[in-house]
Amino acid sequence: MSRWLTLLTFAVLLALPVLLAVLDNSFLLTLVSRCMIYGIAAISLNLILGYGGMLSLGHAAFFGIGAYVVGITAQNFMYGTALMEWPFELAASNDAIVVWPVAILLSALAALLIGAISLRTSGVYFLMLTLAFAQMIYFIFVSLDQYGGDDGMNLMSRNTLLGLDLDNDLTFYYVCFGCLLLIYLLVQRLIAARFGMVLRGCKQNEQRMQAMGFPTYRYRLMAFALAGAGAGLAGALIGNQMEYVSPNLLHWKMSGELMVMVLLGGLGTLLGPLWGAFAFLLVEDVLSGITEHWMLFFGPFLILVVLFAKGGIYGYLIRKEQP
Repeated sequence: MSRWLTLLTFAVLLALPVLLAVLDNSFLLTLVSRCMIYGIAAISLNLILGYGGMLSLGHAAFFGIGAYVVGITAQNFMYGTALMEWPFELAASNDAIVVWPVAILLSALAALLIGAISLRTSGVYFLMLTLAFAQMIYFIFVSLDQYGGDDGMNLMSRNTLLGLDLDNDLTFYYVCFGCLLLIYLLVQRLIAARFGMVLRGCKQNEQRMQAMGFPTYRYRLMAFALAGAGAGLAGALIGNQMEYVSPNLLHWKMSGELMVMVLLGGLGTLLGPLWGAFAFLLVEDVLSGITEHWMLFFGPFLILVVLFAKGGIYGYLIRKEQP
């Protein structure tokens, strides 16, 4: 059943632009692209939260770093300036082949450094350390007056990618779809491999895994860095889609929203976080169109999901199909 749901989900996403073209609804195409981008970020968070049991409130930092790499390099490219002593090709470029890997690597490096310290603790101490580091990075970007400070900055255009016109919403949609599919398959492969088995074992009983001879700290740190890399890719995509980046992308509230997406869709499931991202953003779009106090109505919806759909949306559907 799980396999068919996965195939159906990606088949619908692949064919959706055709239907939207018939309906002449470009706004919905943009909204679904945004959902896929947040789905990538939620899937990356689920790697450490759902499979590794690492309750982090700092995931938005890696998401925001990816977005700011796009924004900073685009602004430097436009004005012909460079960042500190970086090579001009890295610090000032509008080519996605250059910018996106840099965004992924810097986000992964930030996750590696933060994880190296935070993972020496556990429980609420780990939670507070990731939150503290994320807020430090948030205020660093707020202080960058050259790049908009607290107001953020606009991008003149989206990145270029192998001659593709990313300013075209349909083209950008399929780029997001390709990135989502790639991240999904990579995480699926990781979870099915020995790496994933050790990671899940650490969640259940880390001391037992250590007694069996597994270097659990290294496995968890690698998972944390990989999750940061996934969030960095999502950040690069969201910066391009909005053509605007701001420190709000790094705020702890963004980490909370990503966590809600994971829980809403299904913690510790491959497809759940993607569904959670769609549910969260679509409900937000509908309710915010009715009232600015949309969270007042979204809260009870989350409570109902927790009470009656344990395991999230994915878990509820799987149970409904079982005899």
